[in-house]
Amino acid sequence: MSVRPEDVRRLASALPEVVEGAHSGHPDFRVLGRIFATLWVDEERVVLRLSRAQQEAWTEAEPDLFEAVDGAWGRRGWTSLDLWEADEETLLAALLAAWRQVAPAAYDRL
Repeated sequence: MSVRPEDVRRLASALPEVVEGAHSGHPDFRVLGRIFATLWVDEERVVLRLSRAQQEAWTEAEPDLFEAVDGAWGRRGWTSLDLWEADEETLLAALLAAWRQVAPAAYDRL
């Protein structure tokens, strides 16, 4: 199974307070100006802002799907998810985890 870039847009945009923007030529998704996901359309991957603990757990559990971004960004939790190999349930869980890293505390219950 695979998900497509349009699935990322649909699911990310459905989360509260999300605005689609762009930086470095790639669409991104923000809450109150803070990026939680960047879509790399041509590479069919999404880069997510996760906690280090989430990054470690997912890269160990699903190394074919998740990979820490190289360098300092990766050491801060930024993690790449391969859309070609992912299913919608995994994508939604990862987007929600990334969204929670930047969402206002009022949304903690989601």
